[in-house]
Amino acid sequence: QVQLVESGGGLVQPGGSLRLSCTVSGSTFNMYTMAWYRQAPGKQRELVAQITSRFSTNYGDSVKGRFTISRDSAKNTVSLQMNSLKPEDTAVYYCYFPMYNMWGQGTQVTVSS
Repeated sequence: QVQLVESGGGLVQPGGSLRLSCTVSGSTFNMYTMAWYRQAPGKQRELVAQITSRFSTNYGDSVKGRFTISRDSAKNTVSLQMNSLKPEDTAVYYCYFPMYNMWGQGTQVTVSS
């Protein structure tokens, strides 16, 4: 049974930082691409960042230069470091394992004064 569990969400002021973590159980993901998506109320779920097995990365335009995705294969974790957060970053953030079409449960990130 493959499971993805996110942690690290919360409330942060504009300009602040958060680090999200996704722990994968039931499978090793070191050979596969992993990704983070987010969904704000009334909006489509959008790609935030992805990282390949070769550690190549790409980011959505709105987060480029502020967010960093990383992976630790030994720990089966994928992380998203979020800096210089803006109110428009407020959303539920989801870890995604494309090979299995598997989503985490989501973690809420709220950026507000």
